[in-house]
Amino acid sequence: MFEGQPQAEIEALIKADPEFKQLYQRHRELDKKVTDAELGVLPIDDNLLGQMKREKLHAKERLLRIYDAKPH
Repeated sequence: MFEGQPQAEIEALIKADPEFKQLYQRHRELDKKVTDAELGVLPIDDNLLGQMKREKLHAKERLLRIYDAKPH
């Protein structure tokens, strides 16, 4: 998700910002579930899959806003 950004900066944000940490973990969880669903490993209906993708996108957008607002 944060291609090109130093992993140390991401890890520092995870430790320093509880909202970022929660969103980051939720995004990773959703990413795995969406991938599993698309591979057929996790059987879910299309409506739930779409909802999970939208939630994942919103989490990513919020994470990027938090990341961009922090001094680097």
